[in-house]
Amino acid sequence: MKYSYNQDKTGVVFANAKDLNASYKDLGAVCDAIRYKSAQAALDALDRVIVDNKPILYRKHNINMGSRHELGGRKGRTPIKCAKIVRKVLVNAMANATNKQLDPEAMYVVHAAANKTLIARRFPSKGSLFVTGGPSGQVPARHSDIEFSRVEIGVSMLDQRRLSRNIVNKIKIETKNAPKVQKKEIKKGEKKDKKPLVKIQKKEEQKKEESQSKEGERAEAAKKEPVKQEAQKAEQQAVNQ
Repeated sequence: MKYSYNQDKTGVVFANAKDLNASYKDLGAVCDAIRYKSAQAALDALDRVIVDNKPILYRKHNINMGSRHELGGRKGRTPIKCAKIVRKVLVNAMANATNKQLDPEAMYVVHAAANKTLIARRFPSKGSLFVTGGPSGQVPARHSDIEFSRVEIGVSMLDQRRLSRNIVNKIKIETKNAPKVQKKEIKKGEKKDKKPLVKIQKKEEQKKEESQSKEGERAEAAKKEPVKQEAQKAEQQAVNQ
């Protein structure tokens, strides 16, 4: 598989997804948001978009787009669909790194890009090929195209000999500006979980627990209703007597 990464590819682990029915402009904005970050920081940034509905900065393709106060007044949007696609590709790249006996948590997103791959022409049905109107009485067929996209991500260790100076400097800037996360203390006998935390699964589990608790409350209320009705009937009979 050919990738658009034009640097030294030794030590870089790639993953891609092609023929995606998604906007390459939104995918490109998501790739810009995670480029030169650590793999775990990139996953956290994508989870904030998917779960917490946080906006992403759009450096281009932002005409008539609203400004967001979360971005300091700059233009942005919340592309949840494209964030899920990029997250899957990033997880695949980290899995490929583990297969090559590398530590994905110590790797950085060196390459992240989205491009347009295929344009499928869509025409209207045969009966509506021409519409009357205009001086000639006929208007040419209107069509709407489907644009398919491709996403490719490459992760690598911070090797200053192999990576270019520009990439190394950008990675250092991103690590300085990244929010600090408190590390959890691991007790003796506990194993470190090397898999990335998935906030989506936790949220789904919380929803299931809440629904189960509500169903239990409803069942208890249904059991208590006949007892209350009998007590009310006894009170009415006592009042009538």
